[in-house]
Amino acid sequence: MPFGVAQAHHLNSCPRMFVKMKPDGSSGSCAALRRSVRCSRTESTPPVTEARLQHSEGGVAGMAKLRGLEQKVELLGIDCEDLSRPGFYSNLFCPKCRGGQKVERSLSFHIVQSVEFAMWRCFRMECGWAGQAFADGCKSCDGDYAAIKVSSTVQMTEDSLRLEPLSNKIIGYFAERKILEETLHRNGVKQLSGKQCVISFPYKRKGQLVGCKYRTLDKKFWQEKGTEKALYGLDDISEADEIVIVEGEIDKLSLEEAGFLNCASVPSGAPVKVSNKELPSPDKDTAFQYLWSCKDYLDKASRIILATDGDAPGQALAEELARRLGKQRCWKVNWPKKDDSGSFNDANEVLKHLGPTALREVIEHAEAMSPTYSEPSNA
Repeated sequence: MPFGVAQAHHLNSCPRMFVKMKPDGSSGSCAALRRSVRCSRTESTPPVTEARLQHSEGGVAGMAKLRGLEQKVELLGIDCEDLSRPGFYSNLFCPKCRGGQKVERSLSFHIVQSVEFAMWRCFRMECGWAGQAFADGCKSCDGDYAAIKVSSTVQMTEDSLRLEPLSNKIIGYFAERKILEETLHRNGVKQLSGKQCVISFPYKRKGQLVGCKYRTLDKKFWQEKGTEKALYGLDDISEADEIVIVEGEIDKLSLEEAGFLNCASVPSGAPVKVSNKELPSPDKDTAFQYLWSCKDYLDKASRIILATDGDAPGQALAEELARRLGKQRCWKVNWPKKDDSGSFNDANEVLKHLGPTALREVIEHAEAMSPTYSEPSNA
């Protein structure tokens, strides 16, 4: 189903409490603090086993499957708690960093509605621990039956990726495309250390580096392995009511030159054509995981402008995005004519040849998407 109306995330909350201090000024172990939190909840909150059963698919069998999945993550030190329900997000204590000095609930934990797997990530900058656990008999996204997949607890940094400031050659490369050095700096664009000129586009969530995509000057692309699938420029749309989605990082930078900061780019290429199959469930929609992982951000937008490439795959991408985002709030850009042989293909082409004012006008004149889709002509 498309996103439509935002689904409220379930956030575990706890009543105000007082922690008895030890003579040395400490407040005891994190485990003790967690026990006190759970005790306070038990006293004020009725049992939720029945509610959890309603939120898990498969009735009693689904509840058994849920409990088996929880036991796996508990072996890693994650305390699921009775309030963790399938289909909802919970803020739990991270067993690796224990919430830091503030003892905060920094671990975002989620069990999918089908109870096939659970996933988690600690959003403390110093930690970043993440992983997945799979229910018995369920395959991972890699196609195997591994019970648990956990990523390194070492937080990705620009130093660990060997990124360095842009050289004059790469700055000149962007200047030819009418993208200013100031724009590159604001978006954290760097280059990979070494003799070759490799541009790096950092992917961030709440200021934290969660991925990186690389591009050579002759248009060879690759991404950092084992990183989160997300939109490029995610933090720029975090509070936006209207957003623009483009098909490449350079197009996102181009939109900024035209005055649009509320823009993000898809991280990977476009499909060859629109699928004629029903939409898969979010946990099986592997090609568009970057949308579902950013659902909280996208749900806030009442209007989404799709400025994908003008070729057939780009138009198919716009259609697939709209199917998931909800066509009722999607508008699509029509790129202007270049000459008698065809039209401009993307935002950077318009910026480079017509300038930022023309690009802004093109975006502002986007048209509401049709509820039906027709294949673009080859003319």
